[in-house]
Amino acid sequence: MARLLLLIPTTSYRVKDFMNAAHKSGVNVTIGSDEESVLNTFQSSGILQLKFDDLNKSVEKIETFHKSHPINSIIGVEEQTCLLAVKALEKLGLPHNSIGSIKASINKYQFRNTLKKNGLPHPIFQCVKPNDDIRTLANSTDYPCVLKPVNRSASQGVIRANDPREFLDAYKRIASLVSGEDIIVEDFLPGQEVALEGLLTNGELKTLAIFDKPEPLDGPYFEETIYVTPSQHPIGIQDRLHQIVQQAANALGLTEGPVHAELRIRDQEPTVNEQGPWLIELAARSIGGLCSRSLMFEGGRSLEELIISHALKQPIACVNREKLASGVMMIPIPKAGILKSVEGEIEARAFEHIKDLQISIKIGQKLTPLPEGKQYLGFIFAKAESPLEVQASLKAAHSRLRFKID
Repeated sequence: MARLLLLIPTTSYRVKDFMNAAHKSGVNVTIGSDEESVLNTFQSSGILQLKFDDLNKSVEKIETFHKSHPINSIIGVEEQTCLLAVKALEKLGLPHNSIGSIKASINKYQFRNTLKKNGLPHPIFQCVKPNDDIRTLANSTDYPCVLKPVNRSASQGVIRANDPREFLDAYKRIASLVSGEDIIVEDFLPGQEVALEGLLTNGELKTLAIFDKPEPLDGPYFEETIYVTPSQHPIGIQDRLHQIVQQAANALGLTEGPVHAELRIRDQEPTVNEQGPWLIELAARSIGGLCSRSLMFEGGRSLEELIISHALKQPIACVNREKLASGVMMIPIPKAGILKSVEGEIEARAFEHIKDLQISIKIGQKLTPLPEGKQYLGFIFAKAESPLEVQASLKAAHSRLRFKID
């Protein structure tokens, strides 16, 4: 029986979903994580405690394990484990993306440079070093702009600035969060944001789903809430989304595995930048949080099952999504503090089309909202005949939830 190594950080939501998928796929699983709390969650056919910030030592530990328990493939479930997965796959002589392609997908400055060098649409951008003259930069920047850490995900530390004062305030907040790391500054791109979930095989992209994000994401922070699929954008726009993600994957050198892309569809200021989709990010991983539960494919297969089948070179007969519209709402954290109670769950679950509600933050846990934080209070899931029905049900269910935060 094939053995799969799942690299999952202790903060990941996705242990259960990947373990369930592996069980359905009849695969032996070894979990590699950075703390015992994840390792003890499930009984698996092997566990490895690793230090994700020590790549060389972790690769050695994986290689030693492989000698007695041969590994057929490795999946880096979250962005912070993707680089380790590729380095270990290379060491074991198994199929993998290049190390350079993963580094370029993680580092936002390298990513922007890659788009620029390959002639793909990109905002004007620059990298700010800790010792740069920030005041001069603030006074010479075009507005509005967006400041973001070079190496963070989930909208953490991403702030819009509309003038020099807001620029300086945003820079100070981000600098205190990333402690001496570079910060990227780029033009703000107006338009509706969408997400594309895909799977690369021998460099060819299969688009699994395109999510609309109906709630405006105009700043000052970029807290994502509702994802709904199928997209209501014209087929021509959806084809262009696929094309741009394929071109970007080729430019980065990504050839295998899941990808999660964030794009903006430009609908304003055509004289400044061309209309149409612009790529914001392309990650060599699948969608985060519990959002993958909003996706179901032909034969009742989950996204995780498709990813595991691909990793193990098993045939994937069909990647058609189910007929119903589906969506997820990531419940935002309204303010900082300690979560004391959650009310209204029964009312929220009772709404038509609501399929599940998961509160992922425990009572008594500290809450940190964006831009410093990167967690959500939980997830609401809905399915209906149309995307608009899904969106309405998610918003209605969320309106019934009440959180007491001290």
